[in-house]
Amino acid sequence: MPLLFTAIGVILLLILIMVLRLNTFISLIIVSFVVALMLGIPVEEIATSIESGLGGTLGHIGLIFGLGAMLGRLIADAGGSHRIAMTLLNKFGEKKIQWAVVFASFIIGITLFYEVAFVLLIPIVFTIAKELNISIIKLGLPMSATLLVTHSFLPPHPGATAVAAEYGADIGTVLIVGIIIAIPTVIIAGIWYPRVIEKLSPGMFHTNREVISLGAQKTFALDKTPGFGISILTAIFPVILITLGSVVEMVQETVGFADNGLIIFIRFIGSASVSILLSLLLAVYTMGIARKIPIKSMMNSCSASINALGMLLLIIGGGGAFKEILIDGGVGTYIAKLFEGSAISPILLAWTVAALLRIALGSGTVATLSTAGLIIPILSQTSDVNLVLVTLATGAGSCMASHVNDAAFWIVKEYMGMSMKETFATYSVISSIISVVGLGFIMLLDLFF
Repeated sequence: MPLLFTAIGVILLLILIMVLRLNTFISLIIVSFVVALMLGIPVEEIATSIESGLGGTLGHIGLIFGLGAMLGRLIADAGGSHRIAMTLLNKFGEKKIQWAVVFASFIIGITLFYEVAFVLLIPIVFTIAKELNISIIKLGLPMSATLLVTHSFLPPHPGATAVAAEYGADIGTVLIVGIIIAIPTVIIAGIWYPRVIEKLSPGMFHTNREVISLGAQKTFALDKTPGFGISILTAIFPVILITLGSVVEMVQETVGFADNGLIIFIRFIGSASVSILLSLLLAVYTMGIARKIPIKSMMNSCSASINALGMLLLIIGGGGAFKEILIDGGVGTYIAKLFEGSAISPILLAWTVAALLRIALGSGTVATLSTAGLIIPILSQTSDVNLVLVTLATGAGSCMASHVNDAAFWIVKEYMGMSMKETFATYSVISSIISVVGLGFIMLLDLFF
């Protein structure tokens, strides 16, 4: 019944948004209340659960998303995004521009959270699409696919790192094998599938989409923009800081040396929120003060980025509220009971449990961590199982079928100006391809190792 109630909630949400044309945020809150009642959550606890889910989701990504949007907007309004876009275009050429986007997304996505990397890259992707007069979807889908793969498969992202530690898998090996699996998976899901869907539904790839979440974008002459070096440094400065923090933490765990002032400081500036704030301050200097642009003008850019972001943040929070209702309603616990005493391969079991939890709960990280708790007892009873592949299978399962209870679904939809139907046909399918193809490569490696 919990899975049936979840399905009814999703169907009701689609009816409210697509048939009755109700505001997405309002629809999510209504459905959260309805599903909570069906799942038997006490009436007096429903509002608290919804508030907790909304606050928890926005508390996790609100600061990162807000500061990241400001950083991206400062770089875009100063012409830095235009410079980066034109340089990539000149290096790769128009025919290979999707590969350029995948390459840039992979490098940035290895260390940055999905949401952070997305808000940093989307202005650049938008600028390239505008310059080539092509749909933002044509470049946005490869970017989204790449970021999802890196976020789900590769340390130092929280899900992969935590699960590797829980299973006892070597994090360095998980990273190396994860990259080997990630590359062909990204090519299939991020390059091949968007080309297939473009041939099947060319009307979806029109160029006159209204992307409200980005706000109005300026146009530039290339000689009036910042240099490529300073533009790319400003854009990837969070990557540098987070990478530094992750490397120091991994070395500390491996070698085992004690904390000191320097280690604590590096860990502090390497946290996602602090790194974005420091990068924003760097952008104020490199994109503004150093180019004699008034502070007031830069702050107007920051304000404009948040004004464009307001409704999207509410929608993401609404998705978090729905997710929390499913968790508090015991959907994850019910799925766990389905697999008690299962005798299938630990790799396949880890993927299946993570996939079901992802579909039911929405959060890939929650699905990943919840799966670990269910799989560990089975691993202790199974000999000759490759813990690295079990870790990656859990990550692959956590990508499965992104839909309305996943914050990334709404981020992709709103930033690319797509309808619900288009988002299901593109991003939901891409996330499923990543999950299934990733599992396929994992099972293939299991035959040889």
